[in-house]
Amino acid sequence: MAKNRDLLSIGHSALDYIIRVPEFPKANFSAPINDMKTFNGGAAANVALVGAKLGLKTSLVSAVGGDFKKSNYYEIMESLDVNTDSLIIVPGETSPTAFVLTDENDDQISYFYWGAAKEFASSKVPTQAISNAEAVHLATGDPHFNWKCSEEAKKQDLLVSFDPGQDLGMYDTAKLRDVITNTTILFGNHHEIRRILESLEVDLDGLREIGPKIIVKTCGANGSEIYSNNEKIKIDAIVREAVDPTGAGDSYRAGFLSRFLNGESLEQSAKFASSVSSFIVEQQGCQTNMPTFDDAFDRMSEFY
Repeated sequence: MAKNRDLLSIGHSALDYIIRVPEFPKANFSAPINDMKTFNGGAAANVALVGAKLGLKTSLVSAVGGDFKKSNYYEIMESLDVNTDSLIIVPGETSPTAFVLTDENDDQISYFYWGAAKEFASSKVPTQAISNAEAVHLATGDPHFNWKCSEEAKKQDLLVSFDPGQDLGMYDTAKLRDVITNTTILFGNHHEIRRILESLEVDLDGLREIGPKIIVKTCGANGSEIYSNNEKIKIDAIVREAVDPTGAGDSYRAGFLSRFLNGESLEQSAKFASSVSSFIVEQQGCQTNMPTFDDAFDRMSEFY
């Protein structure tokens, strides 16, 4: 059957409250807020929209509130031709909302209200949406739903990328192993990859034996590392003045997949991903400064 989508992204679409604080307070103390703005976000939506901006044909499975299709966020998805036929609409609920606090060291603490996303737990696998895609990306979301989707995608012999992100703590060891077993590409920052290795009691080689042929570890300003076939590829970051680091990781994943799914090498995919993420950090919000393919390619070519 002909596929009409390059990438299906599964997980959260959310509103992000991006909050800047001088420092995180201790329990029973308060801290002033230096700045607060509201932006469109959610890891799965970030990957779908940035990917679409870069030229991928993307689709999205998210659980959202009953009035979501009346929102500006939905209009933006439609304008980028993100297929939203498989959105899980939950009447009477609000869409997921994230409160992301960043201190002066660019460390972050996040609070997340699931809202409509609680519906993931009882939702059926979006078999048709998976069938219509060349690849599936599992972002932050319900662990059991992600596992069910990974099972279906593997059954259909699709490329599966997995990024548990800050929801990693929601996965017990067994469920984490189950999803990773079905994974082709595992994404994580250096903290998350370390926690995964500790949880599964393996090293990087042992992790690859469980499932993922490719492990992509992002390290902020220190760039990224890609592990595959006993090979380690180190890519320098394209460092720009960071106004807001929120969404940099999601945009990196979108950039990487946009090139890898088009046949580029791991090295070139990672360099392009680094370029894409460098645009996102230049402005507040995960989707405020999404580059076009030409924008990202030109910056990559200038740097590397």
